Amino acid sequence: MPATRQVRPARVAAARELLELRSGFGARAEPTPSDGPDPYGNDSPRPEWLEINWHDHLRRADVIGTEVNYVEMGSGPPLILVHGLAGCWQNWLENIAHLSRNHRVLALDLPGFGASPMPPWKISIPAYGRFLHDFCERLSLGSCSLVGNSMGGFIATEVAIGEPERVQRLALVSAAGVTWARARREPAAVFGRLARATGPLAFRSQMGGLRRPALRGLAYRGVFWNPRGIRPELLWEQTVPAFRAQGFYDAATSLAGYDIRHRLLEIEVPTLVVWGRNDRVVPVPAAAIYRRLIGDNARTVIFDDCGHLPQLERPVRFNRLMDEFLAA
Repeated sequence: MPATRQVRPARVAAARELLELRSGFGARAEPTPSDGPDPYGNDSPRPEWLEINWHDHLRRADVIGTEVNYVEMGSGPPLILVHGLAGCWQNWLENIAHLSRNHRVLALDLPGFGASPMPPWKISIPAYGRFLHDFCERLSLGSCSLVGNSMGGFIATEVAIGEPERVQRLALVSAAGVTWARARREPAAVFGRLARATGPLAFRSQMGGLRRPALRGLAYRGVFWNPRGIRPELLWEQTVPAFRAQGFYDAATSLAGYDIRHRLLEIEVPTLVVWGRNDRVVPVPAAAIYRRLIGDNARTVIFDDCGHLPQLERPVRFNRLMDEFLAA
């Protein structure tokens, strides 16, 4: 292994990462200057995604013994969009149509999320990685580019490490992984059970936030930097599938303690690390950790005034950045 790719002793690296995450580095992280228009949200009177009849693009396929719901649009090199914990394919509503101009875009509901039922196998990050492999095989996709948000980024790294020939390019968008490596499984399980038990109450609260703009900021500020800058229709599309996610508990539990940091140096494909500077779910220091551990194959772009979903909060810049990265 080349000297430039050597990894520090695990104990020193872990201590440094923990210090970064606790030091408030996120508040001092310098945002990456934008090279063009960068509005927050979509200020169009009628966004493109609202004009699309999505039923024409919905598909279902049997993968590893479970029915998988996904959206497919466009033609060209395959591009798979992978959502995060409590997410769904609608997490990419502002991006699918744009990216489909040059790619065959597939945005899926992971088993146990959205309209995909629970799988017959035990949910875990490695299992989701195998699922993505079989999903590609089932649809004869061959080599493809992967874009993963939050837990979806964690899953995408699993695929890029385990099957490098499968992945052409990798984009990690506010990716989970390094922040969950030292989490204890027991608290995660308690959190999952609590979220499942309080789901109906939380759902009513979120719906109240949608109907009353004054409450919107309180209901969604944990995920979005400025919830009132996001269209209510788009928030609705994120909220309803999230509270139907049967796999939330199992996925949240499996994330805790699964440490992939020592394997990140094995990623050799071009990697783009995209983060919101104001992310409250996965703090921005995690972006620097990903960049350092992956090495020279990765570059980082930090969006200012942006939370955990850059693809929805700053879609104009995000889509332009993806065009540039995927075409390079």
